[in-house]
Amino acid sequence: MYLFFLKRFIDYVILKIDFKSTKDILFSLINYSSFNNQFLQMNPKIVSSKWLNEHLTDSNLIILDASQKNNKNKLSSKFENLHIKNARLIDLKNDFSDKNSLFPNTILSEKEFEIATQKLGIHKTSKIVVYDNLGVYTSPRVWWLFKTMGHKNIAVLNGGLPDWINDGYKTEQIKKTNYKKGDFIANFNPENIAYFKNIKENTKLENALVIDARSSDRFHSLIEEPRKELRSGKIANSINIPYQMVLENGKFKSKNELIKLFSSFVTVDKPLIFSCGSGITACILLIASELVLSQKKSIYDGSWTEYAQLEK
Repeated sequence: MYLFFLKRFIDYVILKIDFKSTKDILFSLINYSSFNNQFLQMNPKIVSSKWLNEHLTDSNLIILDASQKNNKNKLSSKFENLHIKNARLIDLKNDFSDKNSLFPNTILSEKEFEIATQKLGIHKTSKIVVYDNLGVYTSPRVWWLFKTMGHKNIAVLNGGLPDWINDGYKTEQIKKTNYKKGDFIANFNPENIAYFKNIKENTKLENALVIDARSSDRFHSLIEEPRKELRSGKIANSINIPYQMVLENGKFKSKNELIKLFSSFVTVDKPLIFSCGSGITACILLIASELVLSQKKSIYDGSWTEYAQLEK
């Protein structure tokens, strides 16, 4: 970590500074501190509408709108035709999911993700804030995708578009735009993802704790799955934390509330694997846990849709 920032400082000195005096050095250190603080501000998993509004003119900032027209939880937004000014639409279903997969929302290959991201004009140096029009719903999935593909400088807008509008900040009518090709390079991190074979093995070994984000009724087979072809049920030895439990009024609960919540469910020090119906709402739990828990975490990408069909 220290070597990373030292290198950034040396690069900054070489490119920007011609030292002539101690005063010059001190002035440059102050400038670097200001620059570095601005860089560090993007490290949190979530940012507020106030923060985003104050950083709209930041260099390399890209805002992504991850809103989707349909979802299996039958949620809808009254802001379907609006988005944050200059936000870029990211189409999870058509552009950022593997269309050849038997299961919905399957992550793209490293190369496919790189190509789709470059089409949005995203660069290696881009600072990304992603949101959706339901508060917090699909945006965490985008956050996880970029993290899994090696891009660390991304955060979710806490409360999404509803919070942004409620705070009185500017919006515009949605319009499709073409962007100059970016230079984003994907670097796949396999530790962020779990596959069917991992889940199957874990039902016997229990080396990790699988947490299901579906509703309690779905988890306990009290209602049918929204995908009619799927059987009801749950992954053996998994526990249930419905994703709504980490949210309040469309925003993540406070850290104290999240600590209290997770401590009542997560009683073992094991890696955590998050699952749901098809890999969307599991990412909400993932981010919530990232705010307060230190265990290794991953997403079961196929989730119940895959497991129910492969595990007979």
